[in-house]
Amino acid sequence: MADEVKAAQEAAPGGDTIFGKILRKEIPCNFIYEDDQCVAFHDVSPQAPVHYLVIPKKPIQQLSKAGEEDEQLLGHLLLAGKKVAENLGLNNGYRVVINDGKLGAQSVYHLHLHFLSNRQMGWPPG
Repeated sequence: MADEVKAAQEAAPGGDTIFGKILRKEIPCNFIYEDDQCVAFHDVSPQAPVHYLVIPKKPIQQLSKAGEEDEQLLGHLLLAGKKVAENLGLNNGYRVVINDGKLGAQSVYHLHLHFLSNRQMGWPPG
């Protein structure tokens, strides 16, 4: 079992997360994008030559826990990730991944979007 999958099996919703600490600036992080609703930064354990995360400032535990009131924010996260891709010159495409829950290999219970690029992605994923 991959380390990340093992971590996801042991993770549980609730409590503080590393992303909360990053947002509160308790853990240093170089944001590659920030606005009033979200931030983006390079993943510390990249799974592709380019791998960055987009996270909302609002603490939503996982996509399946988002409410109707989060509709605008969810779209905003995708568009923010697209802006970062444009700024990084990712002209040949990228993959966007959202892990949700144990079976989705979610290891941090703060919604986050993975953007991966600069290598050929396989299909099917998983």
